[in-house]
Amino acid sequence: MSKFDWYVGKAVLVATLGVLILLVGLDALTSVVDETDDMRDGYGFADILIYVGYTIPRRIHEFVPFAALIGALIGLGRLAATSELVVMRAAGVSMFRMATMALKPALIVASMGFAVGEFVAPHTEQLAMSYRALAQRSESSVAGRFGAWNRDGNTFVHVDAVQRGGVAYGVTLLTFDEERRLRETLVAERATHSGDHWMLEQVQSTRLVEGRTESESLTLRRWDTAITPQLLTLDVVAPETLPLLQLWPYAQYLKQQGMVFVDIELAFWRKVLQPMATLGLVLVAMSFIFGPLRQGTMGARIFVGVIVGVAFRISQDFIGPASLIFGYAPLLAACLPIAACWLGGIWLIWRRA
Repeated sequence: MSKFDWYVGKAVLVATLGVLILLVGLDALTSVVDETDDMRDGYGFADILIYVGYTIPRRIHEFVPFAALIGALIGLGRLAATSELVVMRAAGVSMFRMATMALKPALIVASMGFAVGEFVAPHTEQLAMSYRALAQRSESSVAGRFGAWNRDGNTFVHVDAVQRGGVAYGVTLLTFDEERRLRETLVAERATHSGDHWMLEQVQSTRLVEGRTESESLTLRRWDTAITPQLLTLDVVAPETLPLLQLWPYAQYLKQQGMVFVDIELAFWRKVLQPMATLGLVLVAMSFIFGPLRQGTMGARIFVGVIVGVAFRISQDFIGPASLIFGYAPLLAACLPIAACWLGGIWLIWRRA
């Protein structure tokens, strides 16, 4: 690595890490403020801090591309403001060589974000969802505010929270017949997975039989199902926080059950391609630095970075869900915004070279 690589890379890397810390901190602070609206007995301010603390790895993974964009604008902008980039150009360093210098620290940050999103965020996000759901769940409600639904044949399942070790809380089962008429409702305080079945505890069940209902209270009841604790965990957390090795099999399972699976495939491809998105946004940042923002102020660079980042995110949020309506492949939906960044960035750099 030459001195130029080290000098430019250090400037971009330090700026990117600083922006990442700032973005994650502001987002976490906003979440703390939002969560105070849900404060109640059993879910106080200390619980909010614990919940938000668990979600920080997920926020790091989410903000890496935008931190790389704004960090490249700030780091390279400082070098442009002091004419150091001009001196490098005069020394014979080409535009594409400078782009390589800026992409190296961006690749480091992208790899770090990918590792956090793959190995840390899935576990901490599960802990966060379970912690909040257990603190806020109401024993009187059939299905809690948090948690997720699943399906096993003609039985629809809702679970408030899932903990490691195969323990689920707030289990609700709604069983229908072949004519889609409700036949039984069951609510269990807790369920423990035991090999090929679940053992439900503190069960309240109601059966509809010939125009009347039959209620029953049991301490324990066996529940035979193919649903595993791992599958329930996948339901509780957002698809974007799941590891790649679980996303694709989960999408195939939902497809077999006749449920919506395109959003899971879209999350899979977005996660695979996130490092490419990070590098593409850095290329766009470089094209601005060597163009209209070479003599711009720091505030102008940050503003442009925020605008580009918001535009990129809006394009992702629009093109991705549109695949559900128009039926094109989730891979195409994930690639289009990233390809636009790469093509636009390369074209602008080539034009100014």
